[in-house]
Amino acid sequence: MLEAVARAELDAIVVTAIGHLRYLTGYHGFGGYFAPFPLILAPGRAPVFVAREYDAEAVRAEGCVDEVVCFRQAGDVAKTCAEVLRQHRLQDRRVGLELRCWNLAPADVSAVQELCPGMKIADASHLVASVAAVKSPLELDVMRQAMTITDLAVRVFRSSLCEGVSETEMYAEIAREVSKAGGEIWRSVTLVFGDRTKMPHGVPTPHAIRNDEPAMIEIGGVKHGYAAGLVRSAVLGRHREAESLHALAVEALESAIAAIKPGVAAKVVDAAARKVIDRSGRPGAFRHRTGYQTGIHWTERGNLSLEPAVEDILEPGMTFHLPIILFGETGHLFGCSEHVLVTDSGAEVLSCTDHKLFQAVSSA
Repeated sequence: MLEAVARAELDAIVVTAIGHLRYLTGYHGFGGYFAPFPLILAPGRAPVFVAREYDAEAVRAEGCVDEVVCFRQAGDVAKTCAEVLRQHRLQDRRVGLELRCWNLAPADVSAVQELCPGMKIADASHLVASVAAVKSPLELDVMRQAMTITDLAVRVFRSSLCEGVSETEMYAEIAREVSKAGGEIWRSVTLVFGDRTKMPHGVPTPHAIRNDEPAMIEIGGVKHGYAAGLVRSAVLGRHREAESLHALAVEALESAIAAIKPGVAAKVVDAAARKVIDRSGRPGAFRHRTGYQTGIHWTERGNLSLEPAVEDILEPGMTFHLPIILFGETGHLFGCSEHVLVTDSGAEVLSCTDHKLFQAVSSA
C-alpha cells in the first residue's frame, strides 16, 4: 500500500472508507458511523489509527495497527487527525484523502484543511481500491468459500419456491440452512416476489408469491468479511415479460463475461453487455453499470467499476460482480449475475449454480 502512495506522488494518505479500513487493518469499521476513523499512512512511518476512545478496544483487538490515537466527541476528530499530521510533519505536504468515498463529509475535509492550511489535499479515492482489486491466493480461497455459501442460499431459494410462501419465510429458510452449514450471509439481501420485483434492492417482507409470478434474489455469502454476491431469478408457473427480460439479461451477461481478459479496459466489458441490449431495441431496459470490483465489504465507492468511459485496465486476480438486471415495460426488474475472477486467459465463473431462469411448477 505504501508503494502505491509513493507511486501516486503523495507524502501520505488518510483512509476513511469503511471497506478500505477493513481491508488494510482488519477492523470492521462499524464504529465509524459516529465520525470518520482516519487511518494515516505515510512512507517511512508506522501507521496511525485515529479512533473514538469508546471503540478503541475493538479497533486494537480486531485490527493490526499498533498505534491508536483516540478522540472522544465527533467534533474532536479533525483536531486529533491534524495533530497526528503535524507530528508526522505532513501539515504542509501532499496528502491524499478519499474525497469520493463514503464516510468522509465535506465538513470533515474543511475542518482538517483549516487546521493544516498549508497541506495540499489530493483525491486518493481510488488508491486503496487499486491495491485491493488484485486478490492474493489466500483472498481468492476466501472468496471461493464465500461463494460456496452463496450457492447454498441460491439452492434453497429455488427449492423453497412454492405458492403462498412469503419473502420473509423464504429468507428465514435460507438463513437456517446457511447457519446449519456454518456460513454467514451479507447483512443486505434483496428478495422480492410478484409486483415487488419493481422494487430495486427490496428487502424481504411478508409478501407471498402466487402462481404465474416472478421472484428475484440478490444475496451473498460472507467469509472473513469477503462477500460473493449473486443475482438469481425464478418464475412460479409462467410470466412472459420476466422470461423475456431474463433471456436478454443472460445474453448480455454472457457477452460481458466473454469480453473479460487481462489488458482490457473496464469500459470494453461494459460496452459488450450494452451492445446486446441496444441491439434488442430496449436500450432503456438497462439503467446501471455492468459490474463492479468485489472483495472485502461487498463494495465501496471509489472501487473499480465496469461502466462507460472507465479506462481502468483489468488484471489477473481481480474479481467482479456482474449484475445484469433489466427494467420491463410494466416496471418489473429481472435478471441474473455472475461473480467472476479475471485469469491469465479470460474469466472464471466462481458460482456452481447456473444463471438459467429457474421455473418452478405452478400448483394451478
